[in-house]
Amino acid sequence: MKAPLLLAAAAVLPGLVIAPTQAQAANSAQEAVHVVEPGETLNGIANRAGVDAGDLAKANNLQAPFVVRVGQELAIPRGSATDSSPAAASGTYEVTFGETLYGIANRTGAPASAIASANGLEPPYVLRIGQKLTIPGKTQDTGTVRTASREIAARTESTSIISPEQETVHIVTPGETLGGIAARAKVARILIAEANGLQPPYIVKAGQKLQIPRTRRHTVKAGDTGFAISYKYAVPWDQIATANGLDPEAPVKPGQSLLIPTLLNLQKSATAQPAVSAAVPAPITPAASKSRFLWPVSGPVRRDFSSGANYHDGLDITAAKGTMVRAAAAGTVKFAGKEKEQFGNLVVIDHGDGWFTAYGFLSRITVKDGARVAAGERIGLVGDTGLAKGDELHFEVRRDGKPVDPLDELPKSP
Repeated sequence: MKAPLLLAAAAVLPGLVIAPTQAQAANSAQEAVHVVEPGETLNGIANRAGVDAGDLAKANNLQAPFVVRVGQELAIPRGSATDSSPAAASGTYEVTFGETLYGIANRTGAPASAIASANGLEPPYVLRIGQKLTIPGKTQDTGTVRTASREIAARTESTSIISPEQETVHIVTPGETLGGIAARAKVARILIAEANGLQPPYIVKAGQKLQIPRTRRHTVKAGDTGFAISYKYAVPWDQIATANGLDPEAPVKPGQSLLIPTLLNLQKSATAQPAVSAAVPAPITPAASKSRFLWPVSGPVRRDFSSGANYHDGLDITAAKGTMVRAAAAGTVKFAGKEKEQFGNLVVIDHGDGWFTAYGFLSRITVKDGARVAAGERIGLVGDTGLAKGDELHFEVRRDGKPVDPLDELPKSP
């Protein structure tokens, strides 16, 4: 099989549902009827509207687990519940479970920046249950702006409330769905499912902890060291070095842009084949450090490279569908799209000096043409497209247009 290494086709990725903007959230404090938008939950609507979630559920005859539907009209109860009135814009405010700085700002009518400044809060504005916040306005002797309208049992562990766009671990609340969580986190649903070993139909349960995979980058500053960067992001330096194709022993240079891999402990179903246990390949051992490329996925090789009668110009590596496929080395994506003849969804990467790698049979492509990728960075997910014999990855290595046995350029084992 010959990979079309220099084809030009644009990869089209599904768009993400964007959560309501802050301006929309501010208007929620006055509305009497709310039309549910994609990704919203009962708790989120109540928080932005400045009313109690229990009162909102009761006013609309909702039953646990309080699922709301896109387009559903919800009556917003407003009236005697003065304990949650946004008009009270001074005094102190006691934080309850599930609240954020921006939600409290909507309820009290005080700017979020002013509340943060008055309480010495720094981004990402972590709040604790029971924390008392000073609400800037008139004077503090007007008393407490709000206390919980009903007793909320505190969790046995400390709960930190941060913005959905920043959290790396999300605890599912009643009524939430994976799609809603993904929309608010601005991370593709399939990537969250993959990171947590979820299987279709991707049901999540209240109280479940979900890892939110995020790609972070760090620009090296004067005085930075590998140890300092590792400590800051809580990721082993050898894995950061591996993801960026660096020698772990070499010093970093100011101005370098480093990919910070997100380590994830994937849950495996009883019937699933072994999958990669982290978001980056295992650390390079001294013996493996001489290899030109990294294994793109971990799994048994179903079919080897062959130049004889049974010609085959790559490796077919079996792995569970949805397993992350990694760039075998740093390079530029030359092709990311569908190849109709043999390979199905295909990614081709140019590594320079005439070296190319190709990744076929993918169920999903997660990079675009022209993108710069680091070694170990996700480029797609294992699938069964094209002429695949099952869930597997077709992996090729080429030098100056000629196929090379990948096993000669890879470490002895994944």
